[in-house]
Amino acid sequence: MITFSPSTYTLPAISLVASPTKRQAILDLAVEAERRGFAGIACPSLGGTLGLCVSLAHATSTIPFWTSIQPMYYSHPVELGNTAAHIHEVSGGRFGLGIGVSHGPVVQRLGVATGKPLSDIANYVQAMRSNERFSGQLPQIFLATLRDKMLALSTEVSQGAIWANASLRDISRQVASITPNVRDQFFMSNMVPTVISDDLDAAYAIHRKTLTGYVSLPNYRNYWRVAGYDKEMDNIESIIASTPKESLAEQLQQAMTDEWLRDCTISGNAPQVREQFAAWANAGVLPIAVMSSTSGGQAKAVAELFATYES
Repeated sequence: MITFSPSTYTLPAISLVASPTKRQAILDLAVEAERRGFAGIACPSLGGTLGLCVSLAHATSTIPFWTSIQPMYYSHPVELGNTAAHIHEVSGGRFGLGIGVSHGPVVQRLGVATGKPLSDIANYVQAMRSNERFSGQLPQIFLATLRDKMLALSTEVSQGAIWANASLRDISRQVASITPNVRDQFFMSNMVPTVISDDLDAAYAIHRKTLTGYVSLPNYRNYWRVAGYDKEMDNIESIIASTPKESLAEQLQQAMTDEWLRDCTISGNAPQVREQFAAWANAGVLPIAVMSSTSGGQAKAVAELFATYES
């Protein structure tokens, strides 16, 4: 069973992408993360999430891992439930299934007809559970969460919630909205873009590129408004409405304030990064390090994270 308690926090979880041509190297990083005692491995939808999770079930032996996030519209609930139950069984219960509705513009590009996000995902979870007598026992199910209604639904139909790019200053309000008897058994984590560097300008430049696609999504902008960034979102929406496509990314990145970046990303030297991860843990949410580096790719960034926690 995948759990998290602020009182026992020592290390964050790590996001690992199953990049084509580098999948064995990613498994090697996962084995090293397990050896070093990291809290878990979060598997994004890029590069084949479920394939990576099957491999993790065999390559590792103790570390928890979960999809973060598998878009539900990619698969029929019976098929996803069958696969999830298989990974749950062969991993000895270390696997969690994080699912989400993705975002309207993304799903529309797939040509998928959707309904209302809340009812769609509730019905999807119910369909998986209805097939459990054939699939075998399902793993814990976590819902991709940003705003309050999805968080409330996740406490009703699942065992956890996973944010991405959340606001640290607003997360305590959301966590407090969950009744204590539910919260004690409810897994919560957040995927935090992280750059370990003394050069904050370089780190912020990477974060701005990372978040460009997210600020283009209405659901994220509405979330950040609730978190207190109305002025920033007004500016971004004005840019989206008036800027030609060829210069839009640059203009959006220039509009991202340092204050906002500090709230939803992590940057700095090793002690500063450790402190910022601990702040998320103290808020009741397991931080998932989504690593980038100023001088290399995923492997280099993860190596920098490992070095940050070497004694």
